[in-house]
Amino acid sequence: MSLLEGLQSSQIFFISFCALFGLMVGSFLNVVIYRLPKMLEQRWRRDCAELRGEPVEALPPYNIVIPRSACPHCGVRIGALENIPLVSYAVLRGRCSQCGISISARYPAVELLTAVLSAFIAWHFGFGFAACAALVFTWAMIALAFIDIDTQLLPDAITLPLLWCGLLVNVGDGFTNIQSAVVGAVAGYLSLWLIYQGHKLIARREGMGQGDFKLLAAIGAWLGWQMLPLVILFSSVAGVVVGTSLVLVARHEYHVPISFGPFLAGGAMVALLWGNEINHIYFSWI
Repeated sequence: MSLLEGLQSSQIFFISFCALFGLMVGSFLNVVIYRLPKMLEQRWRRDCAELRGEPVEALPPYNIVIPRSACPHCGVRIGALENIPLVSYAVLRGRCSQCGISISARYPAVELLTAVLSAFIAWHFGFGFAACAALVFTWAMIALAFIDIDTQLLPDAITLPLLWCGLLVNVGDGFTNIQSAVVGAVAGYLSLWLIYQGHKLIARREGMGQGDFKLLAAIGAWLGWQMLPLVILFSSVAGVVVGTSLVLVARHEYHVPISFGPFLAGGAMVALLWGNEINHIYFSWI
C-alpha cells in the first residue's frame, strides 16, 4: 500500500503523519521567524544606501538556507542530530552542546504548536484538499504571529503571497466562493485602514501597523467576508484582555504598542475551524 493510499484509508495514520510533518515544518518556521526580519533589514539598509548614493557594503549570503544554523553565542554550527524537533532540545536539556548557554524554550514551543495544530487540522477536515490548504494557512499564521511578537512586523513576503493564494484556493470554492473571497480581501484591508485613518486623525499618531491591513485582507481572501466580523471581534476582545492584563500584572507601559497580528491570527484560526458554526448560532439567535 502506497503512502497516499494509507493517508486516504486511515484517519489515524493521516493525523499522525500531519503531526510528524508539522514538527518538521515547525522547525523550519523557527528559521523563518528568526531570519526573515534580518533579511528584510539587510535589504532595507542596502536600498537606503543606494538612494543616498553611498557605496553598498558587500555582505556574505544570508537567507533562509544560508548560512547553516549555529549557536548565536559561540557560533558553533548545529549538526543534524542536534536539530531534531523536540527531541534534540530534550536531550541537550535546552542548552548548547558547545558553550552550554541556554536555548530559548520558544523553539520547541513553536515546533510543538505547529505539530498540534497540524494534527487538529487533519482531524477536523480529514484527508483532502481542504486539509492541505488549511495546513498552509495555519503555518503562515504561526510564522506571522511570532514575527510580529518579535519585531512588530508583518512582512509583505508572507502576507501578500498568502492573499493571492487565498483567492486561488477559492476559485474552486475551497473555503468560500470567489466572490466572497474578493470582497473579503477588499473589506479586510479597508476596515482596518479606516480605523487606522480615524485614529490617526483623532490622536495625531499611528495606532496600528499597515501590515495588519494586509493580514486581514489575506484572511478575508481565504475565509470570505462573512468571517471578518468574527475575526475582528475575537482579535479585539483578546487584544483588550491581554493588553489590560499586561498593564496591570506585568507593568507594561500603556503607551508602548502591542502587536496585533497574533490576535488576528488567533481570530483567523477560530474562524477557519468553527466560523460557520459560530455564525450559524449567532444568526439563529438574532
